[in-house]
Amino acid sequence: MAGSGFTIFATGDQLSGTSYGYNFLLGFMSRAKTVCLEFHSSYEILDFVQVASDHLGRLAGLDDEALHWVGVAVRESVINAIKHGNAGDEGKYVRVEFTPLNSHTPSGIAIRVRDEGAGFDPDKIPDPLAPENMLKSSGRGIFIIRNFMDEMVLQRAPEGGMEVVMVKRVTATQTDSDSRSSLPGE
Repeated sequence: MAGSGFTIFATGDQLSGTSYGYNFLLGFMSRAKTVCLEFHSSYEILDFVQVASDHLGRLAGLDDEALHWVGVAVRESVINAIKHGNAGDEGKYVRVEFTPLNSHTPSGIAIRVRDEGAGFDPDKIPDPLAPENMLKSSGRGIFIIRNFMDEMVLQRAPEGGMEVVMVKRVTATQTDSDSRSSLPGE
């Protein structure tokens, strides 16, 4: 997608074209490949990231409730990467990686969101539940992500910038209900 500032690739293989459907993503996810989105710091891409997150989460076996919470966490982490990490600089990139956990039990999805910012010390994030922070209009994003995901690590990325790595696992009830249903479009 030359000139758009947006790239989709899977485990390093550059893809061509502008539209990738459900069957395309299913092929990569079923082979335990990572699907990556890389784009300039722009809020305009949020809806696309949300659609990709929903589709890839469903392929990983998540139910509607889990998909909702993953969507909120992914959206919040991308907003943080754009706003705080890259300081709204459209010349900087945000990278989002979705990797299925089908070799793990229970299965699910790991999501990595990385920015190109200077970074910060995660231990110095104020507690949003402290009385002095209760009425502030910001500062709850990381708290929300920690509570919606099964695992969450916030750290400096080896490539530079900050990254949040999140995991959402399929619960036993999700696995039971998935065995009675089929994939969309079947």
